[in-house]
Amino acid sequence: MPNGQLRSEIFNVVWKACDTFRGVIDPSQYKDYILTLLFVKYLSDIRKSKLAEFEKKYAGDQVRIDRAMSRERFTVEADCTFEALYARRDENDIGQLINTVLEKIEDANKSKLHNVFRNIDFNSESNLGKTRQRNQRLKTLLEDFGSEKLDLRPERIGHMDIVGDVYEYLIARFAAQAGKKAGEFYTPAEVSETLARLVAPQDGDRICDPTCGSGSLLIKAARQVGSTNFSLYGQEMNGSTWALCKMNMFLHAFDAARIEWEDTIREPQLVENDALMKFDIVIANPPFSLDKWGQEMAADDKYGRFSRGIPPKSKGDWAFISHMIATAVEGKGRVGVVVPHGVLFRGGQEGKIREEVIRENLLAGVVGLPSNLFYGAGIPAALMIFDKSRPRDGRDPVFFVDASRDFEQGTNQNKLRQQNMDKIVDTFHARKVIEKYSHSAAFVEIEENDFNLNIPRYVDTFEPEPEVDMAAVQQDIVRIESELAHTQAQMRKYLVELGFAPAEAE
Repeated sequence: MPNGQLRSEIFNVVWKACDTFRGVIDPSQYKDYILTLLFVKYLSDIRKSKLAEFEKKYAGDQVRIDRAMSRERFTVEADCTFEALYARRDENDIGQLINTVLEKIEDANKSKLHNVFRNIDFNSESNLGKTRQRNQRLKTLLEDFGSEKLDLRPERIGHMDIVGDVYEYLIARFAAQAGKKAGEFYTPAEVSETLARLVAPQDGDRICDPTCGSGSLLIKAARQVGSTNFSLYGQEMNGSTWALCKMNMFLHAFDAARIEWEDTIREPQLVENDALMKFDIVIANPPFSLDKWGQEMAADDKYGRFSRGIPPKSKGDWAFISHMIATAVEGKGRVGVVVPHGVLFRGGQEGKIREEVIRENLLAGVVGLPSNLFYGAGIPAALMIFDKSRPRDGRDPVFFVDASRDFEQGTNQNKLRQQNMDKIVDTFHARKVIEKYSHSAAFVEIEENDFNLNIPRYVDTFEPEPEVDMAAVQQDIVRIESELAHTQAQMRKYLVELGFAPAEAE
């Protein structure tokens, strides 16, 4: 079966299973149950395939079979498989049984899955209803996942990317349903790809997303490398989203990815030798203008991330940017971040930080995106690219791209098309100046604008009104007045004939 058809078949089975929860639970919650069970199904099918392979290879020698199975990526005991759960789907405590299985899988794979399932409760009355309703919903879900079409064994799917792609696609669909809450765990694929291409990860790079959500941006960056010689790092504050990211990495075969669970600003976990780890590529879509981001501890930050200034308490955008710049490798690191437009022009403390970053020659470019690309946020966003390979005492230009008018309009969401993404990336890397689209701004020009980076100050998209031909307009007025007089005369004639108006005196 062609990969596209197989991917679609798997997706359709899982998406149909979502009907069990629709209208009962918010999509931002039931995604955890669906995607966790899909992961368990994947682990079980991999186990089934390997077990059959080793039984044949070792002719039923159980000792050798067990030894071989213990060396596999994951350890899943027979009573912890999806098939074991499916066989017990009619039991009254099925929710607790699933929880127990998840706990056993986690304990058997501590180095990889520690705490991954601890935020997901299949026995939750508040989420899944009272016992009878909960049991029925979980039984239906297990039966949907038991479909023969949801066979994830390697000999059927061929390679892991199919399951990983389905997982990513499901996350995107859940984001579309979740609305505003989607911003907590998902960056639209086209935005992720554009940002990843702009920072251009290279062979051997260490890549980090300090607010990684479900990991889509990290995965897009990894795919830009063109080889398997890279390492991935991330940190996520939301526990259930962190768990999704961990599973997402495994489903894409990024087993070595290090994904930490904590608040990046208050408690950065990616540290070594009591200092922040350094990365070749740092990319992120942090929460827009986060209130209460941790300003109270910024002045005493032991990592010195806020030496250029402390952002306001109610606007955490520059706090995340400051962290990202601090974790980029000196002399070569590149940073790409999604920001609301206010970051480009707000004054006060933010303006001072922005000025200092520009004076240090760190800002390489700004890309304005169309509005309504993000789930639950209709405002337009921008991409900011920082480059630590630029000389600190230099005055290199900052390249601006206004891509706000190039998109495909959707019913609920706008979308960047492939040609839109290609134009942004090609223009940016070539530093090609295009009228009403891009501009290379010298330092002195930005300085004259008081370090305000509002894109219309640099990319003039004004379309002049066409000149008005007053003689032609006057002719139109005379013609219209003549036609109106004729029409009024005709109307009066009809009214007289019908007796609704007196005839004019002779």
